[in-house]
Amino acid sequence: MKFWQHPLKQIQNRPYRFRLNSLKGFVSLTLVGAILSVALSACSGGNSSSSGDGTTPAASPVAANKSNVEITLVSFAVTKAAHEAIIPKFVEKWKQEHNQTVTFKQSYGGSGSQTRAVIDGLEADVVHLALAGDTEKIQKAGLIEAGWETEVPNNGIVSKSVAAIVTREGNPKNIKTWTDLANDGVKVITADPKTSGVAKWNFLALWNSAIKSGGDEAKATEFVTKVYNNVPVLTKDAREATDAFFKQGQGDALINYENEIILAEQKGQKVNYIVPDVNISIDNPVAVVDKNVDKHGNREVAEAFVKFLYTPEAQQEFAKLGFRPVNETVAQTKEVKDKFPSVKTLGIVKDYGGWSEIDKKFFADGGVFDKIQAQKKR
Repeated sequence: MKFWQHPLKQIQNRPYRFRLNSLKGFVSLTLVGAILSVALSACSGGNSSSSGDGTTPAASPVAANKSNVEITLVSFAVTKAAHEAIIPKFVEKWKQEHNQTVTFKQSYGGSGSQTRAVIDGLEADVVHLALAGDTEKIQKAGLIEAGWETEVPNNGIVSKSVAAIVTREGNPKNIKTWTDLANDGVKVITADPKTSGVAKWNFLALWNSAIKSGGDEAKATEFVTKVYNNVPVLTKDAREATDAFFKQGQGDALINYENEIILAEQKGQKVNYIVPDVNISIDNPVAVVDKNVDKHGNREVAEAFVKFLYTPEAQQEFAKLGFRPVNETVAQTKEVKDKFPSVKTLGIVKDYGGWSEIDKKFFADGGVFDKIQAQKKR
């Protein structure tokens, strides 16, 4: 049984090597504990030693024994509004069911920057990142156990979106498709794929549009190069790209997540945008950071929070704020179908070899993106 069915079952269903190691550890700790108990009794006349809260000093922290539990959530910038709506619902539910108060520390920023922060020591308990490739980097750093995507529903994907093009009011540059972004005189705003997950998706959306329209890699490179020649500045993340376009008035067109654009619209910003028929499925994974939750003693709560993100209640909040829901019950509602335009040709990461291959080919030092930037018109 997966932990999303019952958090406590997750430990019972770990691979045999983990159970064996745990058994050996348990036996060893039991023997050590017995020896220490005898020694302490001899020294103290039989009085047990305990800390001020009634636990033995050697006991590891266990969330179930605490009145309050803290979870650190590290996520990419554009999920902030959704999580701020979802977290109070989870906190209330957990309090009712366990009589325990859960508090959240939250950190939001570019997905690439957040990934590096976690690897460098930001002790996230849960990561919700823009792309699975970033989660895989944390796994390779030894913080997340291999197979994390099989421990949760939908291969770990908890939110989805597509790429969209925002234009100025009245669309004076007559931008209708991806190809129009390569036209002379069009200024395009997008984020930097070296720091932002959304920027990687934007790049893939452009590349995918050329390939799915019948072009080869040479044509795709030529097209994407023309678009990036039209980018005056690369912002750090999706939120900064949105601010540059709307608040600072930069650019004729903005490439961004559909959900970020919908959120701007909900905040009162008048938005003119197109969701191109040829698009990329932007899939955002969530994972428990195993090393940190075991250190903090809050695994049960962290896993329960991840489980909650897949519920209709949480998925409705994602949908309200512009994410395409992964829960089919929510996705099939009339409200959701009316909200999100259909996409005729939807590319996926697997079409291009998965994130390891994509990062190596496009975004690694000396890759396609760096070559495009080096050729950029001055």
